[in-house]
Amino acid sequence: MAFIVPEAIENYAAKHTTPVSPLLQELTDDTYKNMQFPQMLSGQLEGTLFQFLVWLGGAKRILEIGMFTGFSAQMMAAALPPDGKLITCDVDPKAKAFAERYFKRSPHGSKIEVRLGPALDTIKTLKGPFDLVFIDADKTNYLNYYEATLPLLSPKGIIAVDNVIWSGRVLDPKDESDKAIAAFNDHVQRDKRVQNVILTIRDGVMLIRKV
Repeated sequence: MAFIVPEAIENYAAKHTTPVSPLLQELTDDTYKNMQFPQMLSGQLEGTLFQFLVWLGGAKRILEIGMFTGFSAQMMAAALPPDGKLITCDVDPKAKAFAERYFKRSPHGSKIEVRLGPALDTIKTLKGPFDLVFIDADKTNYLNYYEATLPLLSPKGIIAVDNVIWSGRVLDPKDESDKAIAAFNDHVQRDKRVQNVILTIRDGVMLIRKV
């Protein structure tokens, strides 16, 4: 993944954003040292953005599709009220074991519930409403995740979707993932049920709400 913002600007923004907790810095370092594709971790800027969304929206229930090592789940859970709940989905047992080690050490870990297995199967078992849905999993299923979760969204809820710029490859899509993300972006843009905006943060984040 190539950042779409120049590296110097990205670094400046990070230096002028509230640092993550020592536990999450340890998680980040551990991810980069021991996990394959560590760049999938959402990171300080994006994680803080989602934390703001949770706080601004007064969210109480969150659904995350694509947990990886649990960084974004912890960032969002920290902004939930004590009785808030975050359900996070992943298919990788190694990632689950990694994330849960850190959830157990977090003061907000009790708010997080991990569901292991295909997210589309998990979604079928869930009841809304969710105040925030974060999609950051296999790109070829983005459209399916969107259609499955939109009916579960609360009236003022938001769907946040990661990697929608895909290192610029949406401009000239070639492989399956490129084409899937470009098709997803086009689909949402045409969808009269929603309003959407793409933020040029990290690898592109789309925010979507019902109209």
